[in-house]
Amino acid sequence: MGAGTLSGIGQRLLLDLRNPLFRNGYALMANTAITAVLGMGYWLLAARLYAPEDFGRGQALITAMRLFASLTALGFVGALARFIPVSGRRTAEIVVRAYVIAGATGVTAALGFLLTLPLWGETYARLSGFGPGLFFLVAVLVWSVFTLQDVTLAGLRKATWVPVNSICFGLVKMAMLVALATALPDDGIFVSWIVPTTIALIPINIFIFGFVIPRHVRDNPGGNPPRLREIGRFLAGDYPGTLSILAIVYLIPVLIATRVDEATFGYFSMAHTLGSLIELLAMNMATSLTVEGSFDRSRLAANARTALRRAFMIIVPIVVVTIIVAPLILSVFGTDFAEEGTLLLRLMALAVLPRVLIEIYLSGLRTRSEARKLALVQVGLAVLVIASTVVMFPAFGVDAVGYGLLFSELLVAVLIFGGLRKILNADDTPQPSIAGR
Repeated sequence: MGAGTLSGIGQRLLLDLRNPLFRNGYALMANTAITAVLGMGYWLLAARLYAPEDFGRGQALITAMRLFASLTALGFVGALARFIPVSGRRTAEIVVRAYVIAGATGVTAALGFLLTLPLWGETYARLSGFGPGLFFLVAVLVWSVFTLQDVTLAGLRKATWVPVNSICFGLVKMAMLVALATALPDDGIFVSWIVPTTIALIPINIFIFGFVIPRHVRDNPGGNPPRLREIGRFLAGDYPGTLSILAIVYLIPVLIATRVDEATFGYFSMAHTLGSLIELLAMNMATSLTVEGSFDRSRLAANARTALRRAFMIIVPIVVVTIIVAPLILSVFGTDFAEEGTLLLRLMALAVLPRVLIEIYLSGLRTRSEARKLALVQVGLAVLVIASTVVMFPAFGVDAVGYGLLFSELLVAVLIFGGLRKILNADDTPQPSIAGR
């Protein structure tokens, strides 16, 4: 690659970074890449320092914690991306309400889980007792808020700070993992995940509420902030769909954990985690599209076309490379990881391609507040993934998750393609911007 080509790429990147759509989208994608790299380092250390059973148990506990923490938190991701740009003086109130509702719902669900532990297999028996149970509830509460921080910063057009937070969080988490390998071998993985998360909440939220939100309010006062009833109507349609997607991301691994031994789940979870990180790339640009569409609806079609092109430009090479080198990636953790997880990782990477189309379509629906269609598409996708995984599990084992994702996302992408074309080709009729740039 010549100097001229590199210079051209650099100029294009600098030009893109002046556009909030790309700046937010690239920052969230960079955060996903950083999370993947640091996550691989973290799990590589865990695989080397902890026994296979402890490794699998740690993965299972983190998966369950994220499931309950995300029950409502993920439901607010679309709503915060949609309404923070237009909330004006009520921005802080809306964010705090989201934190409180997400945390309370997650803790309540986790409490029900703890009260029915015998039904969830021996993998989760470690949580029995007052001390471990209380720690798990606190972890759910902390992760609920942590989940909403990134989208809050994105909605405030400050997603460039998200990778900074991830780097600090990831490095501290790895250091604690090493420190606890001898002192707390049974639970060191779970503890090393939660304590840095708790610490990270303090400076980030001081930054959000002390600096970013006041500036956002000054720059975008918002003549007509959304009423709670309007947000409630949006959530009534968006949340059932988001809950369905939550089932794909977190419930399926929990179900897998109840059907396989701890070591096998560790092999599955490593491939599933990496595949899910690639899938996040498709969601990152879609989140930025929702934010910018909320600031200026008249640019939705043009922004959607541009976001779709850029998403594919970035994701297609990543998918191709992942499919080729999947065994090498997983073999870093051990030969058993490569043998057990290569096919699953390849299938999940391939499924990301139709997911790009689905996410851009969902982003357009969120911007238009078409909550019924949002729910229909997301619920339909979840039903297809879960049903196909359950049906194929006896024949394919953990690889059924990959086959189910690929089949379901291809089918849904075909079904929504007509609606996506309408969004991409809609006339950009000039309309008053909801909030100034």
